[in-house]
Amino acid sequence: MTTPHHPPSSPTRPHQAMGAGGEFDTIRMLMSRWGDLAADIGDDAAVLSPITSGVRVVSTDACVEGVHFRREWIAPYDVGVRAAAAALSDLAAMGAAAEYVLVAFVVPDGWRTALGAVADGIGAQVRRAGARIVGGNLSRGAAFGITLTVIGTAARAVSRAGAQVGDVVVVTGLLGGPGAALAAWESGVEPTGWAHERFVHPSPRLAEGALLAAAGASAMLDISDGLAADARHIAAASGVDLVIDDTRLPLGEGITAQNALRSGEEYELLATMAPSAYEALACAWPAGGVSLTVIGVVGPIGAAHRSGQGAVSPGHDHFRENS
Repeated sequence: MTTPHHPPSSPTRPHQAMGAGGEFDTIRMLMSRWGDLAADIGDDAAVLSPITSGVRVVSTDACVEGVHFRREWIAPYDVGVRAAAAALSDLAAMGAAAEYVLVAFVVPDGWRTALGAVADGIGAQVRRAGARIVGGNLSRGAAFGITLTVIGTAARAVSRAGAQVGDVVVVTGLLGGPGAALAAWESGVEPTGWAHERFVHPSPRLAEGALLAAAGASAMLDISDGLAADARHIAAASGVDLVIDDTRLPLGEGITAQNALRSGEEYELLATMAPSAYEALACAWPAGGVSLTVIGVVGPIGAAHRSGQGAVSPGHDHFRENS
């Protein structure tokens, strides 16, 4: 399953002329790397056309060296790929199509020569998503960081708050690769090919999210904190419990169920939907692409505890000690 490769209708305004200086030279370098992906660059703000139907969906995501990656683990190009994937995945989680991206960089002196490669990685993801880059910001700082704001549209935006008792719980793709790669690096060894690829080149499930939304998904999010933790996020927002059957988890090669439950930054989609809606979607789901697997059911509050769940990792939390 692929996402669109054509950019949305671009803003009508051309790029703004910029004067001399190191900051403007860097912006011009970024524009040259992004080519036709960049539109309306150089003014204080981007000007976007109004939409005629559906809703706008907007999200912001940050990627910081030493928090989300270590430079010795992945190449600058891969840093850009991962940062853009994480941001675009938030649109996928709402069932939205990507339209526009804004990119803000904090660049220490030691990263200036690598910035072009980072931009190439961002551009590769933005092009696959069918979006355009319409602005951003540049700053010097002590730690390298990228903050991306993504803007999309959806005919029907799916929140975390709609799961109903009796719904089935489904997940896209295979789980556990990013967690396995992280564990390998932290143990001083190189990850295996599949786990390494899943960490450095995640794919936001934009097409899959749109299909799930159109099929009537009642709640949905992308797996960033780990399946167990993100299932609890849907449960809390919806006032239910998600009862996960770990024997049904779609595991990558060499991955255990417990590791799959903990593995974060998957950027697969976790959704709930009525059984009849799932049956109809399963018949139409594209064969040979990203898998869609039923892994549990939605029950009333307390159902997960009664089923024996609860002894799994709480998942990633930026503000929990030792997270």
